Amino acid sequence: MKILKVSEQVSIKRSIESGTTEQVAIVKGILQEIRTRGDEALREYTERFDRVNLSSFSVTEGEIETAYQKVNEGFVSIVREAAENIRSFHEKQLRPSWMTTEENGTILGQKITALDSVGVYVPGGTAAYPSSVLMNVIPAKVAGVKRIVMVSPPDSEGDLPPAVLVAAKEAGVEEIYKVGGAQAIAALAYGTESIASVDKITGPGNIFVALAKREVFGDVDIDMIAGPSEIAILADETARADEIAADLLSQAEHDPRACSVLVTPSMRLAEEVAQEVEKQLAVLPRKEIAARSIADYGAIYVAADIVEAVETVNQLAPEHLEVMTENAMELLGQIRHAGAIFIGRYSSEPVGDYFAGPNHVLPTNGTARFSSPLNVDDFQKKSSVIVYSQKALRENAAKIAEFARMEGLEAHARAVEIRLENDNK
Repeated sequence: MKILKVSEQVSIKRSIESGTTEQVAIVKGILQEIRTRGDEALREYTERFDRVNLSSFSVTEGEIETAYQKVNEGFVSIVREAAENIRSFHEKQLRPSWMTTEENGTILGQKITALDSVGVYVPGGTAAYPSSVLMNVIPAKVAGVKRIVMVSPPDSEGDLPPAVLVAAKEAGVEEIYKVGGAQAIAALAYGTESIASVDKITGPGNIFVALAKREVFGDVDIDMIAGPSEIAILADETARADEIAADLLSQAEHDPRACSVLVTPSMRLAEEVAQEVEKQLAVLPRKEIAARSIADYGAIYVAADIVEAVETVNQLAPEHLEVMTENAMELLGQIRHAGAIFIGRYSSEPVGDYFAGPNHVLPTNGTARFSSPLNVDDFQKKSSVIVYSQKALRENAAKIAEFARMEGLEAHARAVEIRLENDNK
């Protein structure tokens, strides 16, 4: 693992996957076909890409019951406890509508309303992601969304992973469809005979899913276009090299383009971590993926002191940030940019991925400078409430009309003035 001075270029940014011309064309074609031919096109794409011909896309109660039989009771118990932790955390994010009354009788306020419907995309392929189900569905439930639709690509037998179905049931999803890829995003955005459209789409996916989400944005809302995972660790000489290496590799095994970075003022720790990464990498089951990630996007940055180290972390604005220093909590106030902040050696990043409660859907590629984790606000919208009194209009009508005329909008001015004229008749 390369060791660099902070004075050299520091970055976690990778080129944004905007897709090739061919990929974009394929996605646009799929979206148009689903939009115009509905279920017929959805069935054709499912057969082509997922190698299964489905008579129905819906997951039945019988399939969910079978899923419970295929997982052990211990797993169900863990999912329920994790779901409760996630629910409890997100309930604290709820904000009420509010109103204020001015002395002149004017009432101003903000009305918070849950979205009517949300679609959650859960990736398929060789792995199952029940944690992704919980992290996307539960905040929507807490926000008050009434209709939550889950889509996920089926295997060649036409099934979804049992763990995913169990997580969906525990989270309260009542509408699940066996469709994936860009065609699933199109169905959620535009609707088909089987799947009614939604107002917002969340959840990660491959490049075709990401491109489809980008294309449908505007017709529906989306959460974000997430990039490969990343972690930055801020550590001093009090931290353990083997624990840091393990945490760096926990992100590297995700994806060859995942980014794992250590920032430290200790050259000794830097060298020990570099050695430990190589040692642990040799016995890692997904070592080929992790090795590519470490080689291409891994780095150890050595700072002059802890102040420079903290500033480097803020410059990186990582998705995940672990702070393993002496008196780590004292540094929290100095950290401005990170998706999720893990304080202390017992707060390893997987704690947040699965169980603690905060959301693991986080801004990537340096966008933590201006973005937040998925949260309850993402599933609600806000409406301004304006109840202007007669007294307030009389006090301010001339100012409003002058403002309007300054912008060349005479009808705006007259819309205010006509009310005063009518009152004086």
